Amino acid sequence: MRRHVLYGRYGPDDTAVVPVLDDETATQIGLLSQHNRLGHGIGRALDDLRRTGLTPSAIGIDLLALALHVQAADTRISRKTESQDGWTREIRIVVPVDNPELWGQAGRTLKRDLDFLTGDLWTIDFRAKPEHWVKALPPVAMPLTDPPFDGVSLFSGGLDSLIGAIDVLERGGEPLLVSHADEGATSAAQAACFKGLQEQYIDSQFRWLRLWMDLQGIEISGSDHEMTKRGRSFLFFATGIFAGTCLNRAFTLAVPENGFIALNVPLDPLRLGSHSTRTTHPFYIARWNEMLNIVGIPSRIENPYWDKTKGEMVSSCANRSLLTDLVPKSLSCSSPTKGRWQHLPIQHCGYCLPCLIRRAAIVTGLGEGGDKTRYTIDDLTKRVLDSTQAEGQQIRSFQFSVNRLRVRPKLASFLVHSTGSLSDEPLDRQDALVDVYRRGLAEVEQILEGVHTEAKK
Repeated sequence: MRRHVLYGRYGPDDTAVVPVLDDETATQIGLLSQHNRLGHGIGRALDDLRRTGLTPSAIGIDLLALALHVQAADTRISRKTESQDGWTREIRIVVPVDNPELWGQAGRTLKRDLDFLTGDLWTIDFRAKPEHWVKALPPVAMPLTDPPFDGVSLFSGGLDSLIGAIDVLERGGEPLLVSHADEGATSAAQAACFKGLQEQYIDSQFRWLRLWMDLQGIEISGSDHEMTKRGRSFLFFATGIFAGTCLNRAFTLAVPENGFIALNVPLDPLRLGSHSTRTTHPFYIARWNEMLNIVGIPSRIENPYWDKTKGEMVSSCANRSLLTDLVPKSLSCSSPTKGRWQHLPIQHCGYCLPCLIRRAAIVTGLGEGGDKTRYTIDDLTKRVLDSTQAEGQQIRSFQFSVNRLRVRPKLASFLVHSTGSLSDEPLDRQDALVDVYRRGLAEVEQILEGVHTEAKK
C-alpha cells in the first residue's frame, strides 16, 4: 500500500515547490503539450468551442484541470496493489488554479464528494498558476455575445440521455449537448443519436460538444492501471459545467438519469459501498451544487428524471416515434465489446445490469416487440444461464433482490437510505425515491419471468 500525490505543472518554467511528504509517491502531470498548448484534450476542447464562437471562463478551465487530476488518479492508481484493503486508496492532488484561496474554500466539499463517489480517501490542495499559462490558450475568435443555448445537457449516447434530449427539443429548447468521447462504441452511439436528432429538429440551433480527455503520458511508477473507473462522472459533470460557462449567464446542467439507477441500490450483499457506482446519486449531485456555489459558478446540476424509472422515461418520452427509431442506435451495455472473443460485432450483451434495465424499460414503454436492439443473448429463457459466469450473475442478483423485497417489503426504505445520505432531500422526496426503487425493481422482474439460472461446475 502506498499513498500518492499527483500535481500538475504548466511546463518547465512552472518551478513552484510542491511539498511531498516522506510516505507519498509523487507523480507530475504535465498540463502543456509539446507545442505549449493545453494538453490532455483541454486545448482541443477550447479549439472546438472557439470555432463556434464560445469561450469558457477561466474558472471553467480550472474545473476541467481539476477533473483531469481526478481522472488520472482514479484510472492510474491500482486498487489491488496501492490500497490496504483491495479497494480504498489514499490520494492527494495539487491543482494549479487562478484563485487557490477561493478553491481552497471548496476543498472540504470536494473531499466529501470524491470520497463518496470513489470510496477512497482524498485530499485536494490548490496552488497558484504561473502567469505564463495564458500563453497556452488558443486565440479568441469573434465571440457570440448571446449564445442561443438555453441550457446544457449531458449526452452519453445512452437511452436516458437520448430521451432527455428529445424531451427538451420537443419543448422548443435549444440545448448545448455535451459528451465525453470514450471507447469507439460509445463515440459511435453518440454520433448516431446526434445525427438522428439533427435530422428531426432541423430548425433548432442546438449543438453538440464532444470532449476527448486523454491521459497519454500519465503513468504511476510501479502501479497498473485501474479499470473500476468510479470517478468518471466527476469528469462528465466537469465537462458539462466547463461548457456551460461559455453561456455567460446562469445555467442548469441537466443530467438525464432514471431514478432507479441513480440510487443504484446494491442488488445483493456482495455489492456494497462504492462497489456499486454512485455517478448520479442525490448526495453526490448535492455536493456538486454546494461546490459550484462556493466557487461562484452560476449554475446548478439537476436530474430531471430523479423520480422516474427507465420504463417510465420511455413511456413518457415526448416523441416516442422518434425514440423507437433511435433506440437501436443508443448504447447502454457496460461492455459492448466483450463478444469479440466469440468473433461477434460490437453489440449489447443483453445480460449485464444496464442491459437488463434497458430491456425491461423498452418492454414497459414500447411494448413487446418494441425493442429492435441486437443482443448477444436475445432470449434469456432459451436455456439455463450460468450464475457463476457473466451471463447469469446480474440476473441472479436481480432475482435475489426481488425475492428479498417480496419477503420483507419494508426493507426498501433501509436499502435506499443505505446507498448514501439523503439528508439534503425533503421527506416527501425521500419517500418518492424509495417508491421509484420499488417500481424499478418491478420493471426488471417482468422480463425475468421464465428465466432460470444455476451455478454450473
